[in-house]
Amino acid sequence: MSATSAPRESVDVGDIRVTYLPDGEAAVAATALFPTSTPELWDLHRDLFDADGKLLLTLGAFLIRTGDRTVLVDLGFGPDSMSFPAADGEFRSGRLLTSLREEGLEPSDVDTVFYTHMHVDHVGWTGTNGALTFPNARHLAGEGEVEFWRTPDNPLAAVGPHPEAVLGPLDGRIESIADGATLAPGVSVVATPGHTPGHCSLVVSSGSARAMILGDVLHCPAQLTDNDVSLAFDLDPVLAAKTRDRIAAELEGRPETLAAQGHLTGSVFGRIMRGESRRTWSTAVATS
Repeated sequence: MSATSAPRESVDVGDIRVTYLPDGEAAVAATALFPTSTPELWDLHRDLFDADGKLLLTLGAFLIRTGDRTVLVDLGFGPDSMSFPAADGEFRSGRLLTSLREEGLEPSDVDTVFYTHMHVDHVGWTGTNGALTFPNARHLAGEGEVEFWRTPDNPLAAVGPHPEAVLGPLDGRIESIADGATLAPGVSVVATPGHTPGHCSLVVSSGSARAMILGDVLHCPAQLTDNDVSLAFDLDPVLAAKTRDRIAAELEGRPETLAAQGHLTGSVFGRIMRGESRRTWSTAVATS
């Protein structure tokens, strides 16, 4: 069966609700996006491919409702679809605001936007017609992230935030948040660098329930099978692999802790398990 992008779905973490809001999908050549991978590795993961033989990645954002707070984690790819020659693929996007409204919310209802990092597929709805799409929200990113993307001659500029469309509206409106800081009640920041310098994940906890929104620590289950499979756009592949191994070791075999990864197909919620001497991803049952 061919892979399908993840739907809008929710899980309850104690009193906190986490909802995945689809924006679209990317269809790419697996060995182009993951240049250290092999065709033999992907033979173990044919369920991740679409009918055209492309690796399918979901694009979207996470909505966290905790107490009276409304938080968006990442902002998808944005209203445009486009080819992506660097990975012999394409982005098909534009659904995020519709997904948000299906949850009964308008952009003005969001009080916080948190970027796990600022690659192009995580910042796409930052601005609309030169103004912030979420005008009432604080905009936050990990320490060093914004500064990295404002560096002249950045080697990864082609996959980073657009200087006018994204960084322009954020000028004077984006703040840094430190490792370990509380973002909202029950939601804390954990530094997970490597993919980008200021890459961060979020820990969501309420009572005995716990979940972790991974950002791009993990892109697909093949990186659990082989931790050395790095993305073409990892700034520091060695550090990214160390971070991925550290987080996976923390999560594996802990049924009380959900993981959420926004590029997965089928469902973005699951658990990291260990079986037959290797890690695997086990999809969790969402509440809606």
